[in-house]
Amino acid sequence: MGSLDRSLIAGLPVFGGIAPTDLDRIIGQARSLRIAKDQPVFEQEQQADSFFLLLDGHVRVVKSTPDGHEVTVRYISPGELMGIAHALGLTTYPATAIAAVDCIVLGWPSRLWPTFAADFPSFGSNAYKAVGSRLQDAHSRVIEMSTEQVEQRVARGLLKLVKQSGKKTDEGILIDFPISRQDIAEMTGTTLHTVSRLLSAWENQGLVKSGRQKVMVVEPHRLLVIAEGRDEKA
Repeated sequence: MGSLDRSLIAGLPVFGGIAPTDLDRIIGQARSLRIAKDQPVFEQEQQADSFFLLLDGHVRVVKSTPDGHEVTVRYISPGELMGIAHALGLTTYPATAIAAVDCIVLGWPSRLWPTFAADFPSFGSNAYKAVGSRLQDAHSRVIEMSTEQVEQRVARGLLKLVKQSGKKTDEGILIDFPISRQDIAEMTGTTLHTVSRLLSAWENQGLVKSGRQKVMVVEPHRLLVIAEGRDEKA
């Protein structure tokens, strides 16, 4: 890509409030990488030598459990940081990041993390805010799994993905990256069988349309009613 331009990062929340000359310094130390669909950006337990910003595409974050299962824990959207192990006080990556579609990422050596956080206070506070919201998400999911009906969890999971990457079409709002029923099951702490049963039922009711690796939400408001536990029929 040759030399990178600060316009790539200037509008992103994590770099909000940083002067143009400082943005030049930050982008000047980045390298641009193209990651093909299904390839890892980094892998769990690997030395955390770099941290990354997703510029284009979507990335699936997968965690391996002690018994060898892989679980999809979240999706990263353009403009988000990832691989920020050092912000969590870790020296290895706590999960694997896999390109859900062809992606473009910026990477920086991890040794720059403390410098960036010290020299650009708004970068540090924005990054730690992102870490905080992810931890909050994780806590919310634990509470949802112990207190909510499975219909609520799956409806909430779909609405979250729509909010993150919904693309309006004539038929409804498309989750704009390939996502399998298994991914949805893992994210919502349920089984493939249950997700398939729910999507089929919701399809019959006209709430969603789904195909292989594809989900479209047709009636977001009715899905919200289910997510909030207000639907007696759920």
